[in-house]
Amino acid sequence: MKSIIQPEKDFCYICSNVYQKYYLQELEEHHIFGGPDRTNSERHGLKVYLCRSHHREGPEAAHQNRITNLWLKERAQRIFEEKHSREEFVEIFKKNYL
Repeated sequence: MKSIIQPEKDFCYICSNVYQKYYLQELEEHHIFGGPDRTNSERHGLKVYLCRSHHREGPEAAHQNRITNLWLKERAQRIFEEKHSREEFVEIFKKNYL
């Protein structure tokens, strides 16, 4: 499913939303809820496109930095709840991030 958070995958979600930087670079798909919830993340479009530095290698990388990881989870939950309930989110992902 397409991302409901970032429908266009032209720029890194963090570079563009946090730093207002719009670099043309290779992007990697990041499922905001990984591990056993990766399938649910894909099913509900809870994914973004990140540059390598923000995905897995840099100090702010979603796979390395707890603050970045939680920030993305909070944003994903807020967007999910625009069309669904909090109860549904918690039922699917077993946690409330807000």
